[in-house]
Amino acid sequence: MKYIFCAALLLFIFSCKKPQSFEYREMRDFKVDSIGFEHSNISMSIVYFNPNNFGVSLKKVDCDIFVEHNYVGHFNLDTLMRITKRSEFALPAKMRVNMKNLFKNALTTVFASDFLVEAKGTVKAGRGGIYITVPFNYSARQKLKLF
Repeated sequence: MKYIFCAALLLFIFSCKKPQSFEYREMRDFKVDSIGFEHSNISMSIVYFNPNNFGVSLKKVDCDIFVEHNYVGHFNLDTLMRITKRSEFALPAKMRVNMKNLFKNALTTVFASDFLVEAKGTVKAGRGGIYITVPFNYSARQKLKLF
């Protein structure tokens, strides 16, 4: 009986593999809610893909957003979301943008076909009521179509 229990325990330990990170897909529904000289409010949906063979609950996202290495705002999502296995999901994002920092590289950003967007922060995710805080650091070139 001891050997069966040890074999089952070893099988359980080795069958659990490390969860894969969510894959960024795209940004949808970008809109400017209000615009001002000091601050502007924007909203969008950020689409990700869960490559894991199991569902995950996302409890909290807390991150700083940078454009061309300049801080532009903070994003905070404090809502429980259930994400099914191997599926796309959209995070609703509303953010207050510091326009002073955005204007630092405004000319190069407007005339460039793409610009660097970075998000640095933490996400609280888990399964079965057990949540862990995982840091993330995302950066990618984002295309901007004005016309």
